[in-house]
Order: sequence, then C-alpha cells, then structure tokens
Amino acid sequence: MDKLVIEGGVPLSGEIVISGAKNAALPILCAALLTGEAMTFSNLPRLKDVATLLKLLAQMGVRVTPDSGEAVFLDAKDMDNPCAPYDLVKTMRASILVLGPLLARCGEARVSLPGGCAIGARPVDQHIRGLQAMGAEIQVEQGYIHAKAGRLQGARICTDMVTVTGTENLMMAATLAEGETVIENAAREPEVVDLANCLVRMGGRVFGAGTDVIRVQGVEKLHGAAYAIMPDRIETGTYLCAAAATGGRVRLLKTSAASLDSVIDKLMDAGCDIQLARDAIHLQAPARLKSVSLRTAPYPAFPTDMQAQFMAINCVADGVATIRETIFENRFMHVAELQRLGADIQIEGNNAIVRGVAGLQGANVMATDLRASASLVVAALAARDETRIDRIYHLDRGYEDMAEKLSRLGARVWRV
Repeated sequence: MDKLVIEGGVPLSGEIVISGAKNAALPILCAALLTGEAMTFSNLPRLKDVATLLKLLAQMGVRVTPDSGEAVFLDAKDMDNPCAPYDLVKTMRASILVLGPLLARCGEARVSLPGGCAIGARPVDQHIRGLQAMGAEIQVEQGYIHAKAGRLQGARICTDMVTVTGTENLMMAATLAEGETVIENAAREPEVVDLANCLVRMGGRVFGAGTDVIRVQGVEKLHGAAYAIMPDRIETGTYLCAAAATGGRVRLLKTSAASLDSVIDKLMDAGCDIQLARDAIHLQAPARLKSVSLRTAPYPAFPTDMQAQFMAINCVADGVATIRETIFENRFMHVAELQRLGADIQIEGNNAIVRGVAGLQGANVMATDLRASASLVVAALAARDETRIDRIYHLDRGYEDMAEKLSRLGARVWRV
C-alpha cells in the first residue's frame, strides 16, 4: 500500500495549476445519461473517483472514449443496463447520482444503496422522497433502490435538509419531467451551479441555481454538448493552507476566488497577504500565523471540506482557535493523528479547541478520509523532520498528482 513521505520545514514557493473540481465532475458526468447524443467534457481531473464513475457508466452501456489530456467523450445512445451494482457503488457514494438521470430517461433504475461513510451519516431518503413526489414508484429491497416511472411529472419539492447530491439528482431528473419542478431548500454550492450550467448547455431549462429555490421546466429531450468542468475550490484552498502553514509564497493558476470567499477571508484573518486575479490567486504567508476560529455550514458559509486543513494551520498559529463542525458528526478523526505530530487539540462535542504550538514534529500517521488526509499533508509540510502518511488512497480520490504538485512548489515529498 502506498505511503507519502514528507520531510517538512520547507516554505512552499512557486506556482501550480489547479485541476477540475471532483465534486462538479461527478454529477456532470452523470448528466450524460440524460441524452442519446455525444457529450464532451474537458478539464476533467484524473482521480480515482472519476475513474470509478466512468467504469460504472461504461458498465451501463455508455461508450466512454478518453481523449489525450483532461477530456473524455461520452455517448449514452446505446445505454442498455440501468443498474449501478454494489461492487462499484460501495467505493464511491456519489454513484447515487445516476439514479435521477436513469429514471428520467429510461423509466427505471436499480441502484445499490451507498452504505456507510466514515465521516458520518449521508442518508439518501431526500433523493427518494423527491423522486416519489415526481411520480416514481420506489422500493428498497436487498440493499438496492428499485425505481420505476413513466414520464416523471413536475412537482414542488421541499427537502428536509440541505443536500448537495439530493439537489443535483432531483435537478437532473426534472430536466426531462413533464411540467415545472420547484426544488426548495436547495443546495447553493458552486458545483450545483456548474451542473445547472451544463444542463442548460444541453438544452435544459434550469433557473435559480445558486439560490435556495431552483425551478426546472421539463423538456422532451436534451442534446449533446461540450462542457468544461469548473476549477476545484477545495484543492485550491488546500494548497493555500499548505503555503500558509509553511510560511510560503505561491501562485495558483487556472482557478478562481469567486467560490472561496469564506476561505480567503479566514486566511487573511490569519495574516496572509492574498492577491486575486481573474484566473489566479497569489498568497504570501506571514512569519507566524494568527489563530482563526470558524464554524462549518452549507455554502456560502465555511465549507466542511476545508475544516481539517484549517485545523492543521491553527496547530502552528499563534493563539487559540475554536473549530465548530456542524455538517458531519465524525469529522474530527484527524485530531488523533495531528496529536501524534505534537498538536494541542481538545475535543468538546462538535467543537475542537486548538492551541497553537511552536512547532510540530514528524511521525508516522494514518489517513482516515479524504480531507483528513489533506490535513495531515499540510501539517507534515510544516513539521520538523520526516512524516510518513499511510492509507493515502484517500488522497487519490480527490487530489490529482498531489506529490508532484507539491514537489513543484519545493516540498520534499515522495510516494513510496
């Protein structure tokens, strides 16, 4: 099993290119199921999750043709197997995103329940209730969601909780429904907006994405299109944190601060000098960071996917910070590993009290989930001596060529 070896204490310096967004790419790839015409997707990140989803689509009968670089061609004209089996779904919860498109276009779907998640509960009941409101007959048997429908009917849907994948699933299904669908309490994340923009490019009529009320006017069919995936705001934030923790100076290219306001504000509160361009971000870290408290919440508030990375920079900052996690109940699993590096962190319910220390010390640590892995990388880059991070397959799910990109910034990092 691969490990990441990092000799810390080197300020990051230089520039790298940010990849396409994983959390936008996955639902947008699923949107190809809605049309029998060819789709071309560019700026696609080379990630394990993306490869898994493409394998799932191919198993359904979608013709998948990779292009050189970061593009792929999908043709679902001859799709003949509207089923997402457990052996693929269990490795990636985002596979549930095929449910809405399959039901809308094929009139049926058989999708495995995603199963458990290390960072907390992610129920799919909002997906099911929304599709039932649109006329679907759904049964859950032997670990599978069995869904059938004639043409889905527009409906007013108010979700009990804000759910990103639920909003995306219902929005995709509604594009081919008869009449208008109104999704209230919709997720506002930029990745939802990116999916909506792709659906519009395909001929869909989607309005209000980015607000908590999305209206979709169904059409008879969607057509093929070419679409470029948005840059990954979480990858962007992670490298900004890595530069901040090491006292570095970096320039990130092919990205934007437009969807990172809360993260940028917190980094500036920590003492970083940040300069923004149309498609680039420049960060200069101070000699010593200042602690910053934060509370995670749905967009546009501070993202839960950046909580662990900010905990890492607070470990080497001056002062005491309180981090409150409100999204997932088990998202402090990285705390024990950060403590192995010498961090001073105390857990009180869903709050973490972080007292900055003079420095961290390298050690052997183990990743528990995707963003926990990123926090250990950030901490290891700031620590003295060598850190070995085990189970980095988590990183491969969400960060393209992380070791190579860090090396370009001067980090001493090896994959072994």
